[in-house]
Amino acid sequence: MSERKIFSETLHDGVAISFQADEILHEEKTGHHRLDLIRNSIFGKVLLLDGAVQVTSADEFMYHEMLAHVPLMAHANPADVLIIGGGDCGLAEEVLKHSRVKSLTQVEIDASVLDFSRRHFKDFNAPVFDDPRFQVEIADGAAFAAQSEKRFDIILVDSTDPAGPGAALFTAEFYTNLRRILKDDGITATQNGVPFLQEREFVAAIGALASVFPVTSCYLVSVPTYFGGHMTLGWASDSEKALNVSEDTLRERAAGIETRYYTPAHHRAAFALPRFIEDLLAKARKGAETG
Repeated sequence: MSERKIFSETLHDGVAISFQADEILHEEKTGHHRLDLIRNSIFGKVLLLDGAVQVTSADEFMYHEMLAHVPLMAHANPADVLIIGGGDCGLAEEVLKHSRVKSLTQVEIDASVLDFSRRHFKDFNAPVFDDPRFQVEIADGAAFAAQSEKRFDIILVDSTDPAGPGAALFTAEFYTNLRRILKDDGITATQNGVPFLQEREFVAAIGALASVFPVTSCYLVSVPTYFGGHMTLGWASDSEKALNVSEDTLRERAAGIETRYYTPAHHRAAFALPRFIEDLLAKARKGAETG
């Protein structure tokens, strides 16, 4: 029996996580990325982008549900939604579960990633491509935010970590452009990593958000793939109204939407932060005020 290949992702100096490939399903070098798709006995299909794990078929619903449903349920009328990144289209699938959504624009820099995901992740993204509300823009997300004339009720930033090309999606300049294209009472939610392992990146990104938006916070999701404890999703708006939606209202808005992770009760609980993350959030806000 041949030896199974191990794919290792170096998360930070001194920390790595490895996935055993029971089967290598696909290997490809695109114009922007290296794509590897493997099958693992625990996580199912595992997509690696430039050696970093992006999504697995076993636990994608946890991250995608919380990034989508928390801002969408909190908004009174999330008619027009923008996703920047999210090439696996798992986030788009969750957004389109909402009948209140009238249009969804997804901006992805690499068309090959979308084509790849459409072929290999049909088990969770197939409905997206047949939905007439779904529109794709192949463009750089930062450039799109700077140039777009359209405005959105919800903007979801499903980005890679703040390194390489993804770094532009964690800057005050980018967030300023997001605020420009956000409607009144709009909400922006962002991927903000695992603070236990990414303290500096978390403080910098939330600080940049807080330098632009008057209301900035974060909420939590636990995703086994993303090693290191609680993962944070950033929250930014011009109004505190959406942070105070009652559980009864959330329950009404969630009626008929099938989820495996999100619940109205968990929606509200996700904003209750462990002390060390509260302290980092306060540090980020203070830095925004003094910087």
